[in-house]
Amino acid sequence: MKLHFALLLLVVLAFAWSAIGPHDYFTWFLEVAPVIIGAMILIPTYRRFTLTDLLYALLAIHAVILIVGGHYTYAEVPLGHWVKELLGLERNHYDRLGHFAQGFVPAILAREMLLRREVVRGRGWLFAVVVSICLAFSALYELVEWSVAAMTGTAAEAFLGTQGDVWDTQKDIALALVGAVIAQLTLGRLHDRQLQRRVERP
Repeated sequence: MKLHFALLLLVVLAFAWSAIGPHDYFTWFLEVAPVIIGAMILIPTYRRFTLTDLLYALLAIHAVILIVGGHYTYAEVPLGHWVKELLGLERNHYDRLGHFAQGFVPAILAREMLLRREVVRGRGWLFAVVVSICLAFSALYELVEWSVAAMTGTAAEAFLGTQGDVWDTQKDIALALVGAVIAQLTLGRLHDRQLQRRVERP
């Protein structure tokens, strides 16, 4: 579809831009690795397991958030500095956007996998299972950050992006939780309609 190609082109162009003179290539690679892994899964499986337009759009947005964060490092993204100055904040909150998206986007991804694969047949447990998956994914990501930091020392400081906040990890997971809840509450019905149309296609 044209929409899917346009989204892929957007991500490819953003990725190419981000690879030119990033803050440092070590942090850049760590931040864009999920995008590379996602592309390695989504592109080969596109024809036999095409996702909904909504999910592809969300995945593209999430990819761009990661790519921009990788180029500048999350603590130095210009948009975050602009918001910081505008609202008189003490830190660059671009990383908070990233962790909110880490719950918001995977929530729709998990929802689609669970429903299409009929892992969860009834809707009673769907909401809770999706939230649990997103929390588990967020916690896993924090463990990866910790492992990288433990193995590489100061080289991973930009990847951690704590900016001196001792509660950064807990806030990141909390934002993923909020994102997972809001995604289902705001996009659940739209997602259901797109899933139904996909089932009805000949």
